Amino acid sequence: MPLTALALVLLAAVLHASWNFAAKRAGGDQRFVLLVGLITIVIWLPAGLWFGWREVPRWGWAEWAAIAASAAVHLLYFNALLTGYRKGDLTVVYPLARGSGPLLTASVAVLLLGESLSAAGAAGVLAVCGGVFLVAGGPALWRPAHDTAARERVRAGVRWGLITGTTIAGYSVIDGYAIKVLAVGPVIFDYACNLLRVPLQLPTLLRHRRGLRGVWRTQWKHALVVATLSPAAYILVLYALTLAPLSHVAPAREVSMLVAALLGGRLLGEGDRALRLLGAGCIAAGVVALSVG
Repeated sequence: MPLTALALVLLAAVLHASWNFAAKRAGGDQRFVLLVGLITIVIWLPAGLWFGWREVPRWGWAEWAAIAASAAVHLLYFNALLTGYRKGDLTVVYPLARGSGPLLTASVAVLLLGESLSAAGAAGVLAVCGGVFLVAGGPALWRPAHDTAARERVRAGVRWGLITGTTIAGYSVIDGYAIKVLAVGPVIFDYACNLLRVPLQLPTLLRHRRGLRGVWRTQWKHALVVATLSPAAYILVLYALTLAPLSHVAPAREVSMLVAALLGGRLLGEGDRALRLLGAGCIAAGVVALSVG
């Protein structure tokens, strides 16, 4: 992986972990997703206009189909992620989501997109996923807990983490195809996806019109953080995809585990620090293997 692509992915990882921390603190639901979408459209409108006024007119059905598919899968992703954060812990949901996603993404990229993965790259994927597993709790995830509520919370976190990871793999492959094959610009692609997600959420708007005011009053600060950092982080990833294969970029994003482990341990009071440090070491080694493989 080129050093420029790796630098973009590392910066994106910090931004990604930061907005996930804000989303966890918000404890939002579908209304929060809609609020984030509306704020995103407003904040990123100048960038959308700047990058889109020349490119959008040349789009055909393939580009619009990719945007529609990505918007739908991203919407499933956000809702699954927030459900996991309401029912589980950040240090369970986030690592499992981020760990299962790249494993599926790399596999699909190699099998369907014709990308190659060297021995070092394959070892990097396995190291990243293994490290994520350790950060999430390792073998303790399957041990019975004395606290029934805690056990159910872990199980819910595992379940929704894996569901979220599946959606990550889905949109990663779609977006990789749009950027690398259709040559859609990263900024306008992400903005168009955000724009299209709002009408897809009209049922939510109609069901919760009154509730949206309460969400705005209590969660607007967290929504502003997510609306600012989430597109910025993903645009960096999309630019990295123009420089490196999807099967390398997707797993390298998991360096965000280093940031998430720090936030979860220090700011959310979540334990198992030694195990998480071991997992972080595996992730770092995997990223190095990917950068040379």
